[in-house]
Amino acid sequence: MMRSAAHDVALEPRHLAETQERYFASGAFFAELAELVAARTESAGEDASVACRAYLKDRMGPLLEEIGCTWRVLENEVCPSAPFLVARRTEGEDVPTVLMYGHADVVAGQAGHWGEGRDPWTLRAEGERWYGRGAADNKGQHLINLAALRMLVQHKGRLGFNLTVLIETGEEVGSPGLAEFAAAHREELRADVFVGSDGPRLDADVPTLFLGARGGVNLTLEADLRAGQHHSGNWGGLLRNAATTVAAAIGTLVDGHGRITCEALLPAELPASVRAALATVDVEARAGGPAVDRDWGDPELTAAERVFGWNTLEVLALDAGDADAPMNAIPGRARAVLQLRFVVGTDLEGLPGRVQAHLDAHGYPMVRVRAGTAFPASRTDPDHPWVQWAADSVRRRVGDRLAVLPNIGGSLPNHVFTDVLGLPTVWMPHSYPGCNQHAPDEHLLEPLAREGFAMALGLFDDLGDPAGRPAPRPLPWPLPRPAS
Repeated sequence: MMRSAAHDVALEPRHLAETQERYFASGAFFAELAELVAARTESAGEDASVACRAYLKDRMGPLLEEIGCTWRVLENEVCPSAPFLVARRTEGEDVPTVLMYGHADVVAGQAGHWGEGRDPWTLRAEGERWYGRGAADNKGQHLINLAALRMLVQHKGRLGFNLTVLIETGEEVGSPGLAEFAAAHREELRADVFVGSDGPRLDADVPTLFLGARGGVNLTLEADLRAGQHHSGNWGGLLRNAATTVAAAIGTLVDGHGRITCEALLPAELPASVRAALATVDVEARAGGPAVDRDWGDPELTAAERVFGWNTLEVLALDAGDADAPMNAIPGRARAVLQLRFVVGTDLEGLPGRVQAHLDAHGYPMVRVRAGTAFPASRTDPDHPWVQWAADSVRRRVGDRLAVLPNIGGSLPNHVFTDVLGLPTVWMPHSYPGCNQHAPDEHLLEPLAREGFAMALGLFDDLGDPAGRPAPRPLPWPLPRPAS
């Protein structure tokens, strides 16, 4: 059973800020995170269910009890190897309820591929970087939030709001069963606002809130014109080239400058509230990343609007012939895999058929379209009262450095909380784009963790203060008990 390292620091200092400093300076936070990282909760591993259940019961359960929560591990009817934990602390029917989220599972440890002899399951500090699998995605992030809640309870004896915590164990394999679980436990998960931490900030130096995620769908374009290949000298000019045809078909969907030219692949609009939220977001200043190509994408959109407010169509792979050993022959078959990253307001109904109709109309009926698995887009409007309240709270700690993104460019199961549970969502990431998540040498930045903890502590402290926060909506009383 996990022992709280926070017990090694005084619980009655004069100020919460002092408590926080002692928590980090004493090594208590590092020690707790080290215990979490040591749990080999690879969601795709053979022992995934055993490791993840042990993490929920032995690591999360005791920590949640210190916050004053009751908790249960509940089954995943869709994916039995990926159970859920639901915990609750109830303080009253006239205070708001916050639903918090984290995921216990991690990607493969990739032992032997980390630099400097690092072990993915041993948290290792090297300067400001704390290396370990899950340190950033997502164990360090949900530990920051839960430890901040525990500190408030220990310091004040209360939170001032009701708390529900949901921890899943299958996020890294697409959150199988999460939407179904939320629908089946809708009453137990009812809340006023969702707060989670996952994904990266805009940059290490830019505290960030984001309100959703873009969706994605892969589209495969294939021209299967004839068996085999035919001599380019004897048959050139007589036989249609499958590679040329697929390349030209792609060009009717997205031009050579990254601008989508097929209406079926575009959203209905860029809402004014989204444009306003992105007006001060600078994506070109992100440290450690490649230089932004200013002549790529829709020239009428800013760089931030292109990646956070609009759709993009990227060619992920092209397959025709053998580029390493080309033959003097015309390929009879060619294939391309494209990915549409899309925002809320994009119509996916019948999308492959509409793209096929577009290709047919442009003279490419021989190129066939099929779609892969899609994950949905979702966002909370930047003008929502809970978003405005959260942004004001965080700005009191970090000032105007805060960036508020309508959604991140990547994917998260945000739609479960917005669409299934009907909640406004606020994500407060405690990582950064260079953290190497999903790769060897994943790490959490200590200064970022400290600042993230201060942001979380301040946000939850403000949430317990009736002044200024949005009014809670009526909830069923007493709150339903989590099912066994």
